[in-house]
Amino acid sequence: MVDQGSGAEIMYPNLYKGLGLKPKDLSKYDTPFLGFDGKVVTPEGKIKLRVVTEGREVEVNFIVVNAYSPYTAILGRPWIYSMWAVPSTLHQKIKFLTKDGVAVV
Repeated sequence: MVDQGSGAEIMYPNLYKGLGLKPKDLSKYDTPFLGFDGKVVTPEGKIKLRVVTEGREVEVNFIVVNAYSPYTAILGRPWIYSMWAVPSTLHQKIKFLTKDGVAVV
């Protein structure tokens, strides 16, 4: 997804459902995105989640979109840098703290 020049943390339906999130958990976010295929996608909403990696945690605003993707999420770099991490193509797991416990993705 591309939002016309800005970075965004995108969450796709399989991760959203896998974390047990519900529509009531989302706050309003209706700025459309332009998909990699050129189609306009209207987000379902946004959600703020605590992301935990190697004992560090940061809150990240994810924008939830109902669109096909082979990925579960697309993560930007600013929050990764705030955790004193160096992004690479080898990201394997991220822990999302939810009110019911920890989900590992």
